Amino acid sequence: SGDCGGQDAATLREEGNHLFKSGDAQGALSCYTKALKLSGDQTEAAVLHRNRAACYLKLEDYAKAEADASKALDSDPGDIKARFRRAQALQKLGRLDQAFLDAQKCAQLEPKNKAFQELLRLLGTQIQQKLSSTDARVQQMFKLLLDDSAQLSDKQKAAQNLVVLSREDAGAEQVFRNDGVKLLQKLLASHHEDIVLSALRTLVGLCTGHQSRTMAIVHELGMPQLCAVMGSGASAVSLAACHLLQVMFEALTEGMKRDIRGKDEAILPEPSRELRSMLQHLLDMMPAATVSGPGRDSAINLLVKQVPRKSLRNPDNSVTLWTVDHGLKKVLEVAGTVPELADGPPLTDNTPMSCSVLLNKLYDDLKCDSERENFNRLCEEYVHQPALESKVRAIQAVSVLLQGPSDVGNRTLELSGVMETVIAMCASENLIHQQVAVETLIHAAGKAKRASFITANGVALLKDLYKTSENDRIRVRALVGLCKLGSAGGTDFSMKQFAEGSTLKLAKQCRKWLCNDSLPATSRRWAVEGLAYLTFDADVKEDLVEDKKALNAMFELAKSEDKTVLFAVGSTLVNCTNSYDVEKPDPQLVELAKYAKQHVPEEHPKDAQSFVEKRLLKLLQAGVVSALVCMVKQESPALTDACKECIARVFLALVERQEDRGMVVAQGGGKALIPLATENTDVGKVKASQALAKITITSNPEIAFPGERIYEVVRPLVNLLHLECTLLQNFEALMALTNLAGINERLRSKIIKEKAVSKVEGYMFEEHELVRAAATECMCNLALSTEVQKLFLATGNDRLKLVVLFCGEEDERLRKAAAGTLAMLTAEQPELCARIPGTTSHWLEILQALLLSDSQDLRHRGVVIALNIMQAERDLTEKLMESEALEILSVMAKEDTDARGPISKIAQQCLEVAVRYGIIKSAEGRVGKATSDS
Repeated sequence: SGDCGGQDAATLREEGNHLFKSGDAQGALSCYTKALKLSGDQTEAAVLHRNRAACYLKLEDYAKAEADASKALDSDPGDIKARFRRAQALQKLGRLDQAFLDAQKCAQLEPKNKAFQELLRLLGTQIQQKLSSTDARVQQMFKLLLDDSAQLSDKQKAAQNLVVLSREDAGAEQVFRNDGVKLLQKLLASHHEDIVLSALRTLVGLCTGHQSRTMAIVHELGMPQLCAVMGSGASAVSLAACHLLQVMFEALTEGMKRDIRGKDEAILPEPSRELRSMLQHLLDMMPAATVSGPGRDSAINLLVKQVPRKSLRNPDNSVTLWTVDHGLKKVLEVAGTVPELADGPPLTDNTPMSCSVLLNKLYDDLKCDSERENFNRLCEEYVHQPALESKVRAIQAVSVLLQGPSDVGNRTLELSGVMETVIAMCASENLIHQQVAVETLIHAAGKAKRASFITANGVALLKDLYKTSENDRIRVRALVGLCKLGSAGGTDFSMKQFAEGSTLKLAKQCRKWLCNDSLPATSRRWAVEGLAYLTFDADVKEDLVEDKKALNAMFELAKSEDKTVLFAVGSTLVNCTNSYDVEKPDPQLVELAKYAKQHVPEEHPKDAQSFVEKRLLKLLQAGVVSALVCMVKQESPALTDACKECIARVFLALVERQEDRGMVVAQGGGKALIPLATENTDVGKVKASQALAKITITSNPEIAFPGERIYEVVRPLVNLLHLECTLLQNFEALMALTNLAGINERLRSKIIKEKAVSKVEGYMFEEHELVRAAATECMCNLALSTEVQKLFLATGNDRLKLVVLFCGEEDERLRKAAAGTLAMLTAEQPELCARIPGTTSHWLEILQALLLSDSQDLRHRGVVIALNIMQAERDLTEKLMESEALEILSVMAKEDTDARGPISKIAQQCLEVAVRYGIIKSAEGRVGKATSDS
């Protein structure tokens, strides 16, 4: 095969073209590959990728051909040759649908091209054949799955194939058409877990986004069977069934919102009847003793997601009202269940907390006093029914209500006899009764209404329990109650209700319990609750981060099945990393307060920045990131927005120092931040977005956010370009977007789609020079996109003028960014060159100043701009040659090429353009001006 001897990219490309024409695809391939290594120019690289794709097609390496053609299309989506090559490669790879789209686009652009028409026809036939063969394949799979004598491994493979098939719309339609639902119903009854899982996943494919199929499936399978599967013991199966029901709910409710229901345009009956029946079945699962704990949690989770309105702008809360009337009592039965007493349905550690969240969501979705009154009445009836065998269930329900809709919880506490029962049960001989009562007391302590009463009676009671109880489970709960009552001072170091030093003692006791494996996990969770209060004290923070075993135990709890602990872990970490918002008191007021002998909040010396940084490092080394990542992954009602905000705050503190960001990314922190930036409190969203920005600025974004994830980072960053955010947040978002915009065209168009361009332009006018420079750098990378270039081409705006003026500013960072933008624009859109003189009468001075700058970067950009202007416009070349620019370029061109590199070469090219126009005589030696009559 031919060898490539060329030295620069252009020569190598010529040689490659020559070899390719003579039939040597391998030789051409190596020429193009060498040329790509040398090429610095994006358009040239795109052509080389396109040519290399042709070589790969010849050499039958279709995956590489597809990749190269895609790279060429990334930089120029209108490249029809590259698109045709990609279509050919995709066809050979069997990705017929994608190949068809590419071929269709080619044929639309050049309808007369025979090759395009031929490929399109061929693909049409192949897709048809594939479909009819799929029909046969579906029937064959069904036959195998129904055959009792078939091997289990074959059945598992066939079931797995069904799942894959149902994910494509055509495949799903075939499974459905070939009476697949009946078959899937039989598979759901299988004794093999993986076959049941495959059946559930296939149903997910059939229902996703398709209302009419979903309604048919609800009728055919029936909710009882689906609920039975969800309520079964196996947790993987239970979760998969929960996911299926979630998809079914979405398909039905989406259908009600859209005019066209599902992908089929038939107008169907309103699915509200199906929805009500599905909800009724979920509510019936609540008290059912046959339903497993995880199955019940899944049902609660579905109710949390499906019942309340998604947005309060929607006035219709009828589903919530219906659920309160038909199911509140059933939910309260679960809330009143004490797992250690064997007289209720089976629960998991998460159930009580999930109940609190559900009750809270229902209560929050009510609109008026009469609706709330009804809710209160139902709760009071439950707590006061004489039939409750022991008062324990009533008190347990009050405890769950206090953690959910606390107003309702407070009202039940006010009922006659309830508070007395709690106090009496605290002294009970029965450990379980005592435990329920102490927990209720603690939950009541945080609620203002009762707090004073409880502080009066409760403190003595709890102190007594803490000192005298024989049982650590009671003592740890009593301790949390004391902490909760004693933490009224918040982070303020001088407000201590406890005797000096006792905080440290209590915290030490909490850490001991946390590490004590003989205590049940539910009790060790309370030790974290205690630390969440005690870590307001900086001495406690210091002790905790030094205690590797305690940190490890806390992280293990955070990763465990019991999600109730999430908020306590989040709060403890927020305290240890000082990532809460500190209100800085006004210094003048502080002086006045001292004068008036009032109490002044003081900061603890160990809350100083240097201490906080050391704590952050210790937490990182102890593995805090993997614990946080695990906490975010949980699909649990316990992962409330308040919880997510805590996690976002901690992440932001962890990425504060540049040198720690690599470690956060390596442990999966980048991925975990994306959902935190989209579903969170408003404060939490901003904190998570800012953490994403910091990571995007210093890490390689393609590694920090692999695959499709990188595209999900764009919106949170654009959301930081908001006037309500701080200038620092604006600045970091601009820098991060600059990095993303430099990666590829698809990211640029995503940034443009998120309406970032006008925001970036706004920041180009910002007073602060760092922000202004960062915005201009961002614009420089966005201008690689033709869509943005068109904005500069449009008339009647000052975009070009601003960039030219910025090239003459003092601030070097701003000048570099502006000159880079101008160099890019004049290369890509030569017609802009003629408009430059109209932007400002100082344009020549600005350009000369770039050419004379001390900075090599500015000289390089300046000489590129000069070359672009000269190649585009003869009369501007005359103007340049009449000015000092001629002298400057001549000196630049002469400078020693080795040291100067590209700058002198480009200056030389400038002079050669002027010679070609006949404006100057020669580009060598002393350059004489050509006179008009020569």
